[in-house]
Amino acid sequence: MYGRDVLETRLDLGRIHAARDMIDPVFLGTPLYQCDALGRVLGCTVSVKLETANPVRSFKARGTELVASLLAERGENAVVCASAGNLGQALGWSGRRRGLDVTVVASRRAPAAKLDRIRALGAELELADGDFELARARAADIAGQRGIRLVEDSLDIETCEGAATIGLELAEASTFDSVLIALGGGAMATGVGHVLRTLAPGVEVICVQPLGAPAMTRSWHARHVVTTESADTIADGVAGRYPIPEVLDDLLAVADDAVLVRESSIIAGMRMLLEHAGLVVEPSAALGVAAVLEDPDRFAGRHVVTVICGGNVDLDAYQRWVHSGEGPSPG
Repeated sequence: MYGRDVLETRLDLGRIHAARDMIDPVFLGTPLYQCDALGRVLGCTVSVKLETANPVRSFKARGTELVASLLAERGENAVVCASAGNLGQALGWSGRRRGLDVTVVASRRAPAAKLDRIRALGAELELADGDFELARARAADIAGQRGIRLVEDSLDIETCEGAATIGLELAEASTFDSVLIALGGGAMATGVGHVLRTLAPGVEVICVQPLGAPAMTRSWHARHVVTTESADTIADGVAGRYPIPEVLDDLLAVADDAVLVRESSIIAGMRMLLEHAGLVVEPSAALGVAAVLEDPDRFAGRHVVTVICGGNVDLDAYQRWVHSGEGPSPG
């Protein structure tokens, strides 16, 4: 299925190249290396793209750097977003450096470690009584009341084109067969997918989502938006219930497949990344490894890149998951 023609998306390759000049270099050129120990246990060649090797421990700042730079250029001084944790940290970091007042709305259910880091970066934090979708609604209310910019992850093109710079770095690296990308709102999947579809059309783009939070994957397969009543997964960073139609359209143009994985596989993936790569990661970052674990024949003999998208994890929860395998069992 891969290697097909490039279909039109909202993204622009010229803007993605230009984005590199607006993003602090500390977030660019993240390590990409072949991890033989991990590959041996997974039965394929595995390279990791380490998006945790930066001050906010996730890929999100690639997008918030663009947002904050453009706001500062226009003389705007305030911004608000809803966040499961990582976007809020990234926007806090990028906004503080440019003199922006940053407000973040998050669910009370978000990991305490992520909330503490948002506060430490100087952002105003408001907690919503509900899940991420309720936080999204509250952030929109605040933007309207205060007349400030609302950053909507994945809908705002800067968040996608910032993440797409990961794709530029992959396309410039050695050849590989498939890239495994955590799928939540879709910014990273559409961004990286667009670049690889354009510059490396032989690479298979596979999106991975938890079985307990399947809305975007179900939407991709149905080719129209499918919502869910709830999301039950330890991978809080990808636990949305309402896919954004414009983002789904982009994803349909660039992804070769979207798969769902069980919680037990996510936990096993986290454990393997610790034991065989020395990486402490949040559950969303283990989705790629989980996909290989659940379908080893598909990847046997292939060179797979998995994007390690975040490392902001509550250590108490991490210890429970990795050492006891404890976690919800949706589906």
